[in-house]
Formats: sequence, C-alpha cells, structure tokens
Amino acid sequence: MKETSIDLRAWRQFVAVAEELHFGRAALRLHMTQPPVTQAIAQLEKTLGVLLFDRTRRRVALTPAGEALLPEVRELLARAQALPARARAAAAGEVGRVRLAFVSTIGFDQLPGWVRAFREHSPQVVLELVEATGDVQLRDLERGAIDAGLMLHSPGFAPPGLHHLRVAVEPLVLALPEHHPLAAAPQLAWDAVLGEPLVIFPRRIAPSLHDAVFGLYHAAGRLPVVAQEAIQMQTIVNLVSAGLGLAWVPESVMQFRRPGVVYRTPDAAGSRGRKRQPAVPLCETSMVWLDGDGHPALARFVAFVRERMEEGG
Repeated sequence: MKETSIDLRAWRQFVAVAEELHFGRAALRLHMTQPPVTQAIAQLEKTLGVLLFDRTRRRVALTPAGEALLPEVRELLARAQALPARARAAAAGEVGRVRLAFVSTIGFDQLPGWVRAFREHSPQVVLELVEATGDVQLRDLERGAIDAGLMLHSPGFAPPGLHHLRVAVEPLVLALPEHHPLAAAPQLAWDAVLGEPLVIFPRRIAPSLHDAVFGLYHAAGRLPVVAQEAIQMQTIVNLVSAGLGLAWVPESVMQFRRPGVVYRTPDAAGSRGRKRQPAVPLCETSMVWLDGDGHPALARFVAFVRERMEEGG
C-alpha cells in the first residue's frame, strides 16, 4: 500500500470524535461545523484502509482499530505540542549533547565535581565522557567525533587554532619506587635524580610537556635515560612501582595511591647548595574546542566551566 502522509489536523479531529463519541460535539469542540469533521474522518479511514468508528443513528463507537490507535495518537499530539518549547530550549543550550574527552589527571579531582554540578544545572544536557590522550583528542576534534577536550600541555602551549580555557596549573612531582634509596632520603640529590632511568609518556601525547621534562635535564647538562614509555599516567605510576624507573607526573596524580610508589615534591629536591637547581616545569590543563557558536549545549557547558573557574574551581 502506498504510504500517504496524514497531517496533525486529521489526528486532532480523530481524537475529538473518539473522546466525544459524537460528531456534533466534536465539531463544537473543534470550532467547526459537523460536515467537515465527518468528511475528515471518512477521508482518514480511507487513507488508512480501516474503519475507526462504528456509526449508527443512535451511537458512535470506536472500532478495535480505533481503540488501538487512540493512545498512540494522543502521544503523537502531545509530542508535537512540546516541539516548539523543545526547539527554544535547544537553541538556548538547555537540551542537547556534549561529547567531552578528557585526560586521566583531570578525572582525579575537578571533572567528577563538574559533571555532578552540571547535571544539576542542566539536567537535559547529556555529557558523554571518553578518556583520551591529547593527540587522540585533536584528531577527534578535527573529524567531529568530540565537541571539546580536556588536555595537558605546558603553560602557554595550548594547541593553536582552537578556543581554549585554562582549568588547572600544577607542578610536576617525582614518583619513585617505594624501596628506592631516593624515596626515603631526607634531601634528594639532584644529580642522582637526573641520573635515574625515566618512565615517560611518548612525545606525541603532549609534545610541549614532554619537551619541558627533557628541558629539565638539558638545563642541568644531562641527557634523560628513558627506560620505558607509557600512555596513561596510571600506567606510568604502575611501571614506577615495578621499579622500571622514576617519573615526573602532574601533582594531581598523587591522588592515585598505588602501593609501592611514593611521591616527592620538587621542593624536596636539592643539590646541597653547591649549584643552582633547575626549575621544575609546570603542567597546564586546558579545555579546548573548535567553535561553540553553532552548538548551544557546548557553549552552555563552556560558560558553566568558566564560571566554576572564576569561583575558584
């Protein structure tokens, strides 16, 4: 059977007759005369190929087909009535979806609180979260697979060509195996630290931060000895626990309490005053996105995060 579209007016007339079970009362309810309503129902039945009403001189009753159709049509009309308000809400960013990628370090502290508060703030905006490294985020932003990302880089080195909002700046700290001689030392000998094997993320993950760590060694006239590369910060800490080497990690990683690992802050590292200690790099986390003008829900989330940062995180 050839499918024919049926406009909402015909469905409203069907519901009016079904609820009144009287063509005259249905016509009054619709502010119409009776003949057009009768003709409209007849045309609807012809289009569907089924009778919706049993008609006699004394009564009008729904057929089984009409009874089955009535709740579906009521739902259809209710959804249609709600569409204008939903369209206005979508244009205001009050409903929609934001696909957000994030690095693991932001997941230790800020992100869980943001997600919880944003769901209370905008319950009809769905946050779809996916953990991804910076290189993956940039690729996914370019191909439209995500709307925004939270990524690590050195301060001032946010990826060019993107909008960005700084959400955290923190120092790097040293992760050491628990039983390493340096772990319990009252003062870290800087030369000894720089001479130890290093566990680090690949440069493609966060080029500016990788270069900053290497620059720390170069400033001291040393070449880092890379024992192992790993992508995720949790994996790096696990490899430190296994004794593969030391690692410079963002301070927020200290919340990952892996047995067999201790963390030492840069303030504890020194060279007993003989020569100046190199400056330990800082690490910045930024939220980045291409353009929020055509994505009201994303613009709403960006504004929410910016407000949180202005309030102190």
